[in-house]
Amino acid sequence: MKLRIVTYNIHRAIGLDRRFKPERIIEILNKLKADIVLLQEVDEGVPRSRELNLAKEIAEKCGFDHYALGHNVTLKKGYYGNATLSKFPILRERNINLTIGDKKRRGCQHTTLKLTSKKEIDIFNLHLGLSATERQKQAGLLCRSQEYKNLENHHPCIIAGDFNDWRSLLRALFIEGFNFKCATDTTKLWGESALKTFPSFAPRGGLDRVYYKGQLKLRKVKSYGKNSAMVASDHLPVVVEFNVL
Repeated sequence: MKLRIVTYNIHRAIGLDRRFKPERIIEILNKLKADIVLLQEVDEGVPRSRELNLAKEIAEKCGFDHYALGHNVTLKKGYYGNATLSKFPILRERNINLTIGDKKRRGCQHTTLKLTSKKEIDIFNLHLGLSATERQKQAGLLCRSQEYKNLENHHPCIIAGDFNDWRSLLRALFIEGFNFKCATDTTKLWGESALKTFPSFAPRGGLDRVYYKGQLKLRKVKSYGKNSAMVASDHLPVVVEFNVL
């Protein structure tokens, strides 16, 4: 079967024009027609986003029957974190705490999705920290989590989201250390380079990445940089298609 996945840091649906307009995010996602969407920086009950449950709002307007929202940060009023929207039933969901010391709270949302009566996929939707040392420790926490350690090597697994990994320092860890492939690598004359997604109006950094392993075959990958996406968030969405073997 074919599987289309989008990962997108939506910046709380506040665009580069500083306007809160979730309808722009909804319009983009409806155009991309994904089976599974991984969102970062998603508000729930926060005044700046009209106290909406953004995950619920976007899921309903984009035709996703299933969604899960993991709270990473508690604000004076409301929360924000990562959300997974799915056309497939969510069998299990847990938010893995990736906070390091007194740094800003970070997390990874783990979901198990039922693709068919015999096939499941495990997805880790994350948003890592701003320093290289912090990100390395967070990757270690994730790969030592029970949710990750319980998976067999052949089982379909995706780790995706906003890695904040400007210099690709985590790439070797996931590829050489944990036997993942990187869907968002692009081949250049001088070697591998990350698909650029940030800032959205003139991308220079490949912050939004998709790693995969198990019974998945990459079909194609792209960033979506149409006019609306250049303003709707400070990141561009990434679209990846797989064959599930």
